[in-house]
Amino acid sequence: MRIGIFDHVERRGDVPLHQQYQERLQLLEQADRNGIYGYHVAEHHHSPLSTVPSQTPYLAAVAARTERIRFGPLVYVLPMYHPVRLIEEICMMDNLSNGRFQIGIGRGAPIGEEFAMWGGNPEEVYDRFDETFEILMKGLTSEFLDYHGKFYNLEDLWMELRPIQKPHPPLWYAGNPVSAGRYGANFIGAGSHESLSGLAAAYKKSLLEHHNVQIDDASQIKSHLFGTMKRVFIAETDEEARKRAAPAYEKYRANYVKPLPGGRSRRPEAAAPFPRTGIAPWKDDFETACASEQVLVGSPDTIREHVELYAAESGFNYLVISIQWGDITHEEASRSLRLFTSEVMPGIAE
Repeated sequence: MRIGIFDHVERRGDVPLHQQYQERLQLLEQADRNGIYGYHVAEHHHSPLSTVPSQTPYLAAVAARTERIRFGPLVYVLPMYHPVRLIEEICMMDNLSNGRFQIGIGRGAPIGEEFAMWGGNPEEVYDRFDETFEILMKGLTSEFLDYHGKFYNLEDLWMELRPIQKPHPPLWYAGNPVSAGRYGANFIGAGSHESLSGLAAAYKKSLLEHHNVQIDDASQIKSHLFGTMKRVFIAETDEEARKRAAPAYEKYRANYVKPLPGGRSRRPEAAAPFPRTGIAPWKDDFETACASEQVLVGSPDTIREHVELYAAESGFNYLVISIQWGDITHEEASRSLRLFTSEVMPGIAE
């Protein structure tokens, strides 16, 4: 099993932004030294949930400060990008990182909300995603790009920049295992232990149906990665971990709210034109999130027990942890990561 990190890079109130960036890069250097396989950073706008709404400059800094860890957006919200600029940025990032870049693709969460906030027609989100994805795949694998569609008309554009990874950097898709399989992407989802085998089976079935990719025990690591994301906080004892994690989780939930003038705020999904499916993390309080295994908190022994069970029974080959969330400080996150890599990972992670 491989281990990754998912990150929103939430705004912290205890340090200035430039210090927060530097401390997050230090945390990633620590992850890189200690065998973390992948790093995935979200895209969100206009809320404390994300201080990296433009992921490429931030990930360029990640490339410069690390040597082995693979990294990328989870996800690029494709309807909000011009596909040609995105192709060029991906090629640059793959070369700057010596072939470590990963491409996460998605429609946004909640679907259409932030696209509508930028003045776009949310009813176009699905069509824009499909067209941008098609152009992206053509541009990354062709010398010249020619495309005529509903939103873009491109003719004989020389694709001067090419990625190191062939035919293109790996794709990632979050949330829906059937869609992930359809796009031939690696998959990151969410769920309790009871639901995981069903998610894994749905992903494998879709991947086989759409791409004739068969995943078995012998080949799964070498082909596609598929797993779930858990928020993790580790302390010396279960009591210490729960005491600190509970207020941090409430801060994390509050960070989904988008501020408005006059002290007002826009609640999640307020501007989203499509109903949300799956887990809405801002809706569950700390105890509910722990009970549904969205959050894992405790001593190294407690976390190790859960991770060993996940590795043995889930049917997944990837576990993604979120290590700094809410108002967890850099020092707390660094200690939690150190305990995870030194006392939980050995014997589990490849």
